[in-house]
Amino acid sequence: MLEVVGLTCGYGEVIAVRELSFAIEAGEVLALIGANGAGKSTTLMCLAGHVPVRAGTVTFAGDDLVRVPARRRVEIGLSLVPEGRRVFADLSVDENLTVGGNCLSRPDLEVARERVYEIFPRLAERRSQRAGSLSGGEQQMLAIGRALMPQPKLIMVDELSLGLSPRAVDECYRALEGLRADGLTMLLVEQNTELAFAVADRICVLEAGRKAWEGTSAEAREDTAVIDAYLGT
Repeated sequence: MLEVVGLTCGYGEVIAVRELSFAIEAGEVLALIGANGAGKSTTLMCLAGHVPVRAGTVTFAGDDLVRVPARRRVEIGLSLVPEGRRVFADLSVDENLTVGGNCLSRPDLEVARERVYEIFPRLAERRSQRAGSLSGGEQQMLAIGRALMPQPKLIMVDELSLGLSPRAVDECYRALEGLRADGLTMLLVEQNTELAFAVADRICVLEAGRKAWEGTSAEAREDTAVIDAYLGT
């Protein structure tokens, strides 16, 4: 589904990710973990088309993505839930979802929106409410729902648990588990290693922008001393 080879990217003169390689099979969940500043979020932003590739290749479903604009990446099936949720605070829940599905025809837009409301019934109850007035957990649900609107093949989720109550985290991850059961491929960035180990099939650890360790979630649990050393814990 996604193959990244020798990816180098960053902001201005700052190189945040260096020679990073990994691959995700269809239906698989891969979690990127690492200390703050390891390059996890930059990797997702680069894959989404918001940070330029300096070197390396990115192939999605057989297509070279390096020169594909961000909007086109959404249209071909790559969707991002950004860190901090970034919902449109002055728009309603309904309007946020409409923005997320702006590449769809009107009939498909309505079908996609109702599917999001089935996944997150609480959003259906608040469909006319301003997004900025929602709780943090509800905003995270909305950010996930917005990313699901274009009916992606692969969804990238950046720091889902950050700043949320345990109950809200559980609700959001239950939704992701359901999507995984339906065959959706996922790339997660998650600071909570226990969550990452529980949800992901494989773990990739970044350190200073480079891949430091990769293996299955079971192997990560057995190698906690090494993982903790990379995370600085």
